Amino acid sequence: MKVDCVDVPKGRVVEVSGRLDTLTAPGFESSALALLGDGIGAMVIDLSELEYISSAGLRSILAVAKKASTDGTTVSLCAMKGVVEEVFSISGFDSFLPVYSTRDEALEAM
Repeated sequence: MKVDCVDVPKGRVVEVSGRLDTLTAPGFESSALALLGDGIGAMVIDLSELEYISSAGLRSILAVAKKASTDGTTVSLCAMKGVVEEVFSISGFDSFLPVYSTRDEALEAM
């Protein structure tokens, strides 16, 4: 799993690639929470390169979204595909977190 960050005018894009599972979720969570610490207005989590997500990965995204909301930061997700998109749909996460088909759509909504 790899986490990269790109600053954009209205916030920050966090790019996640590889697998987000029991072994990697804690690293993602700590990295994403540290990126929230700068008082950004919005965070887009780009999942276009994520190959797999487990329940531990879902929990870590939820933890980041909860912390962000207490800080006044909005979190949205974008560019899910394949099994990752299916897991979000089945779990219902896409019903309470904003999800966009593309990164451009997510950036426009910031």
